[in-house]
Amino acid sequence: MGLRPARTCRSIDKPAWTRYSKKKPRKSYVKAMPHLSLLVYEMGNRNQPFDYTYDLVAEESVQLRDNALEAARQAANKYLEKSSPNAYFFKVRVYPHNVIRENKMIAGAGADRLQKGMRRAYGRPTDRAARVKKGQAIFTINVKGDHAADVEEAFRRAQRKLSGKYKIVKKPFS
Repeated sequence: MGLRPARTCRSIDKPAWTRYSKKKPRKSYVKAMPHLSLLVYEMGNRNQPFDYTYDLVAEESVQLRDNALEAARQAANKYLEKSSPNAYFFKVRVYPHNVIRENKMIAGAGADRLQKGMRRAYGRPTDRAARVKKGQAIFTINVKGDHAADVEEAFRRAQRKLSGKYKIVKKPFS
């Protein structure tokens, strides 16, 4: 059994399950945190004079899994490394706090005798996700003025990996 499709967990109308205590793990609602796919949050050259800041902003509220954020980050960063090396600073602006639970069901012949259906269907933690609100920035890239086309292409490639609709917002670097 592989990973479930993103459409099963991208709406944010369900309650968030984030309670994990580092001081008292036995008191946590979530007993064990799933591993995190997204590990790198800042890339590129930070110490440089930049002209513009580009943000990838969500046009609708959506929940993004950590593996989708990691795929989008890798796609954008790989393109920027080739097209404009050491001329950008790339930052991931969201963190996947929300724990996604799944009530795994056994499918196949005779499996109806092994599963309990919806009785005690709280589910096990399987993945993490970031809840993104409308108007919130997901990625930010600082860049010099002559590399503007590279940033737009990098964001275009990153959008292909994410659920939802996004827009690119350009503003002067401050």
